[in-house]
Amino acid sequence: MRANTTEGLKAIVADPAGAVIGLDFDGTLSPIVADPAAARIVPGGAEALTRLGGLIGSLVIVTGRPAAVAVEYGSLAAVPGLVVLGHYGLERWEAGEMAAPPVHPGLAEARAGLELLAAGLDGVIIEDKERSVAVHTRQAADPWVTLEALREPVATLAAGAGLTVEPGKLVLELRPPGIDKGVALGAFLRERAARSVLFAGDDLGDLPAFAAVRASGLPGVTVFSGSPEIEVEADLVVDGPPGVLELLSSIADAIEGETRG
Repeated sequence: MRANTTEGLKAIVADPAGAVIGLDFDGTLSPIVADPAAARIVPGGAEALTRLGGLIGSLVIVTGRPAAVAVEYGSLAAVPGLVVLGHYGLERWEAGEMAAPPVHPGLAEARAGLELLAAGLDGVIIEDKERSVAVHTRQAADPWVTLEALREPVATLAAGAGLTVEPGKLVLELRPPGIDKGVALGAFLRERAARSVLFAGDDLGDLPAFAAVRASGLPGVTVFSGSPEIEVEADLVVDGPPGVLELLSSIADAIEGETRG
């Protein structure tokens, strides 16, 4: 554990009212699965977040999924004080209310183009998220070769539609430009006047959020929900969603212990 990690965790426990804990969903709270529609929060996850949400200043999920889908798949509607920033921050769910801008006009073209690119490629799945669209190769016979074959034509398609490509674990996602998890998290930290921050993620799309933690100037911790598919530099590496859950529970334990003491 790095020295700044210790200081960040100490700051969260000593002043929980000033803490922001941010989390990705897929691969962090939910195991990665072959079919994105089958993803659900790890057992005990909703209960752990409910407990933590009652102890800290702000709990936020920053995900590439639609915010309402993350709430549904995570059984999160009752988590106290939870904010869900969906589509990398384009959508905001809070206390059952949703706020979002209009859908980008290039997405219809992107959907049609991806369907043409995927035609005849066995195991390739197109995931329509309304405000973004993704192509998954996890179920292809050779997932990595298929992903590489799609990378250049998907980039060309995105450029023509005025979209950007977000690569991830056996997925290429086309989404509106100008927003990422770092932008979303940084704005949320300022909104909440955060005094400490932790962010946990598992994929390339989480790296801007890690950078936002480091750029914030706050006592902070970056947590990588580890997997064999990629390696990411972070202050802490835990063993997938169960490891994230264990960490969150240990933070809640420490806060409650500090309160009792």
